Amino acid sequence: MLLFSGAAFADVADVYDFDSAQQEERFQSLIEELRCPKCQNQNIADSNAPIARDMRDEAYRMMRDGASEDQIVDSLVARFGEFILYKPAVEKRTILLWATPFIAVFGGLLVVIGVVVRSRQSGQKAPALSAEEKARAAQILDGDEQDNRS
Repeated sequence: MLLFSGAAFADVADVYDFDSAQQEERFQSLIEELRCPKCQNQNIADSNAPIARDMRDEAYRMMRDGASEDQIVDSLVARFGEFILYKPAVEKRTILLWATPFIAVFGGLLVVIGVVVRSRQSGQKAPALSAEEKARAAQILDGDEQDNRS
């Protein structure tokens, strides 16, 4: 029983003291918006990685010192890189990142429109059969009907 109790207390959640509920909500929303550099698709609020714990501690310390959310985010980005932002800023070097979904949808629409237009044009341009071709088609069909009867 003592062996299992040590494992249960090994992963104790971080406890932070706040002056107000508003400050705690601000902290929670901030750490939910930042990505863990190690876990990649997990925010630092949910991550158990040591680097996420360090980031939470740094955010808490800066918030207690009176830093704004922008100052905290700027400090963490300077330390860990822009990867930690789920929503990177729109800048010259990130414009392609932001524009790619729109470009893909626009390209897809162009392809669909092209396919529809071509199919309509090809349907209208179907040539009529000559008298010789009609006779040949009738002969082939008559031959198939005779084969099916036998």
